[in-house]
Amino acid sequence: MGSSNAQQPLDVLEKALDGGITCFQLREKGPGSLQGQEKLAFAQSCQRLCKLYGVPFFVNDDVELAIALEADGIHVGQEDEEAGSVRRRIGDQMQLGVSVHTVEEAMAAQTAGAAYVGMGPVYPTSTKLDAKPVAGTNMIAKVAGLIPELPIVGIGGITATNAAPVIHAGASGISVISAIASAEEPRQATLFLMEILGQALNERNVVL
Repeated sequence: MGSSNAQQPLDVLEKALDGGITCFQLREKGPGSLQGQEKLAFAQSCQRLCKLYGVPFFVNDDVELAIALEADGIHVGQEDEEAGSVRRRIGDQMQLGVSVHTVEEAMAAQTAGAAYVGMGPVYPTSTKLDAKPVAGTNMIAKVAGLIPELPIVGIGGITATNAAPVIHAGASGISVISAIASAEEPRQATLFLMEILGQALNERNVVL
């Protein structure tokens, strides 16, 4: 979880938790990412903070780390370990999230026991170097229409100014990094995002 304004990642996380985030996912990848004991220690610190605020702590991709920490959940992509295999390894004690890009992948994730699917990148993003082409909100709307019981989290380039259409399309929530981590005031940025999400969900429910 990087920060361009030189704030320490744990400080940013605490401010985001204080601002009302409802879930945190540790994604430690790319150049300069922590490894081994350093990664474990950082993950434990993040997990402790999340527990203080009663917020679920998820690990991205690293199934061994998630199991070692007894994390609340694990999130895997299509290029990571297959979701069904992950589900067998984690049993029923942990929630499973899966990144998907098509209806077929969403259905396979649901069959594997995913608690939710992540869909995107909705908009252009700079935090994922291997991101797939921008997908917009059309596929979210498609999957939401075909599998309404499966929660969808929009991922990729989402900010306070473009979050509402993601919810209107059928997503239950959004996943952000830069919108909070790069903000001058991460707590205020989080509060603002939560307000926008709440309003968008109300608008969608009125339409429904």
